[in-house]
Amino acid sequence: MTVLSIPSPSSGVWDLGPIPIRGYALAIVLGIVVAVWAAERRWVARGGRAGEIQDIALWAVPFGLVGGRLYHVITDHDLYFGAGRNPWRAFAVWEGGLGVWGAIALGAVGALIGARRKGIRFWPLLDAIAPACLLAQGIGRWGNWFNQELYGKPTDLPWGLEIDPSKYPDGPDQFPAGTTFHPTFLYECLWDVAMFFAVTWVDRRFKLGGGRVLALYVMAYCLGRGAIETLRIDNVELHDVLGLRWSDWMAIILFVAAAVFFVWTTVRGRGKREASVYVDGRAPAESVAGTAESVDGTAESVGGTGESVDATESKPPRGD
Repeated sequence: MTVLSIPSPSSGVWDLGPIPIRGYALAIVLGIVVAVWAAERRWVARGGRAGEIQDIALWAVPFGLVGGRLYHVITDHDLYFGAGRNPWRAFAVWEGGLGVWGAIALGAVGALIGARRKGIRFWPLLDAIAPACLLAQGIGRWGNWFNQELYGKPTDLPWGLEIDPSKYPDGPDQFPAGTTFHPTFLYECLWDVAMFFAVTWVDRRFKLGGGRVLALYVMAYCLGRGAIETLRIDNVELHDVLGLRWSDWMAIILFVAAAVFFVWTTVRGRGKREASVYVDGRAPAESVAGTAESVDGTAESVGGTGESVDATESKPPRGD
């Protein structure tokens, strides 16, 4: 065993009387709470009303959780519907298994429903929310640590991760005693948090709009996810397709699509910051007065756009 290593929890579940508290669920919930908090401040700094992101989260979060689970079950169907498998385990979300792209896809559908109900323009909403999703994903990865899943190849690095031999893909005799592994959950967490600050800085510096912040988010996440996937050895993903995991192909396809979208909107002049985040072009005057001070104090630290609310009110409308 290496002198230094990262231990895994002896258990990912704690019993609070008759109620089981699961580390995986706590990580997911904490990630959602932090993401809503950050997105709310980005939204207010962009010209939206305080509290609207929380309202939209009531639609986006349930849709996202369902989408994430559906994506996982579909792409890893052999885990639930193969020979000798129990299909009812497809509902055992606490055991792990939320596909990020399914969560984003259906989460966006839920956000669209919430936005339409409140008269909010969709692209400004997604641009405000997208970087905050990186925080949710980074924090949520700690759920994999509690479940001892999604780890990488064996390593003797000081930060190697200890794994219970019963969690090895091919059984407890697959690796010698004391083997440690790349903590891919930690790599992705650090990458996601770093990209949150990078994307929000670019947004603040160049005042992006028209979905370009969303595109940057997709490119940043895919770049890191694709690199980290090369380290993984667990059997949580679908079988290889032409030598690559399904998640690798998704990362490549979505990175290219996001890059094309970003370039296309830039060349066409459709990526400017929107003058109003509302469909009818209204300015949230009644909410600005009470939040201007807090926005100025928090926008930069949580990745705000850098525009003051007063400037949002006084600037003449600009084209999309």
